[in-house]
Amino acid sequence: MRLLIPLLFTTTLTHALAAPAYDPHQAEYYLREEIPLPPGEVMELGSIALMPDQKVAVTTRRGDLWICSGAYEKDLSKVTWKRFAQGLHEPLGMSFKDGTFTLTQRPEVTRIRDSDGDGLADTFETLNNSWGSSADYHEYAFGSVPDKNGDIWVALCLTGSAAAKSDWRGWCMRITPKGEIIPTCSGLRSPGGIGFNSVGDTFYTDNQGLWNGSSSLKWLKPGSFQGNPTGNKYHTLANLPAPPEPADPSRVLAERLKHPEFIPPAVVLPHGQVGHSPTGIACDMSGGKFGPWTNQLYLGEQTYSQVQRVFLEQVNGLYQGAVFLMLDAFEAGLIPIVLDQKDGTLFTGGSNRGWASRGTKPFTFERVRWTGKTPFEILTMSANSDGFTLKFTEPVDPATAGNPANYAMKAWTYILQHTYGSPEVDQATPQITKATVSPDKTSVRLTITGLVRGHVHHLDSSKITSAAGQPLWHPDAWYTLNEIPK
Repeated sequence: MRLLIPLLFTTTLTHALAAPAYDPHQAEYYLREEIPLPPGEVMELGSIALMPDQKVAVTTRRGDLWICSGAYEKDLSKVTWKRFAQGLHEPLGMSFKDGTFTLTQRPEVTRIRDSDGDGLADTFETLNNSWGSSADYHEYAFGSVPDKNGDIWVALCLTGSAAAKSDWRGWCMRITPKGEIIPTCSGLRSPGGIGFNSVGDTFYTDNQGLWNGSSSLKWLKPGSFQGNPTGNKYHTLANLPAPPEPADPSRVLAERLKHPEFIPPAVVLPHGQVGHSPTGIACDMSGGKFGPWTNQLYLGEQTYSQVQRVFLEQVNGLYQGAVFLMLDAFEAGLIPIVLDQKDGTLFTGGSNRGWASRGTKPFTFERVRWTGKTPFEILTMSANSDGFTLKFTEPVDPATAGNPANYAMKAWTYILQHTYGSPEVDQATPQITKATVSPDKTSVRLTITGLVRGHVHHLDSSKITSAAGQPLWHPDAWYTLNEIPK
């Protein structure tokens, strides 16, 4: 993750912050509001947890745990804060249940309670601290909420983003409710967030860098290798089989075909087109309270101060899918994002310390609510053996949507290599030969020649309008085609 890396990559950063300006139409669909923070406090948020009675807990990068009341109120001037705990070590992941907070700190997973009822934490229990941690700024530990078994998934960043000087760095671990540690996946580089989809499978966001040509959303399938061999050596700590050692340079497709345990990125986030530093993950299981995006994922973005939307599907046993731009203009770089599934409120927070963001404030805590008006968007993009099927949020204009000349597609991949990142390589131009509009006009099947397995496929639909004559709010989609359906 690059939100705390010193500003060494000036050219890249300048390009990031020069990205297109905020769309003023956003407020028609989503209301973004800044929640007042405690006066005089540095509130660089690292995690957010929902509590009973519409209270919201947050942790800060400086080690405080605060509880906010009034974050759901129409009048946000009524917000109040109470500091619950201090002295934590950069907690990046938190949940609350039955009076107990479970936090993932840099060196451990911790349970925290208020045992005497005075409103302040007084019981701190180390659940597990079996991984290594040093003074290196980059050795973050991102923790999930409990999964269906009660396990906490912890994604461990590398040392300095390029080495593994502390035990288990570059691995994902599961911590059971009894405090046992289960080494689960290898090959991680620089996680920025971790979470689950609607069926309980685990994903994390990894940042561009060594062995990562571009940032991406990755599936943490137990036993998998995620592509970066830097931390492979720690398999000996648990007598596990050695993870793969990919060729340098190579391609993800070539290496995963050699090594079945190498799970490719589910969705690549093309660098400079879909942000620079992906972070938190939230799944929409709100039943339509945040719009029509049922079971899709929302991803935080630190550098661009955005929330992006991801549609996933499984083809031949692998996850793949499309990413779409969604929400913009947050006040700082986003790190945690949490969706209240019952209320439909999305809470976000973050910081721009060390790695600048498009949002100009040093830190932020914000909420987003759907106005009830649905934008004209591509709802889903599904792969076929001979193209893609697009579903839309409302009927399309057949004259524009049924004309294949109104779509454009290009495809590319990245070099899998030890050096930092990769340019877009192996470019291709798939040809859209037919666009068939469904009888109800809510979907279009694109027939395409020249699909490329293992490539990102960028679709430009900017010439498509709805039956009411409206353009797409976000006309671009980036689909990672790990497998072509039979």
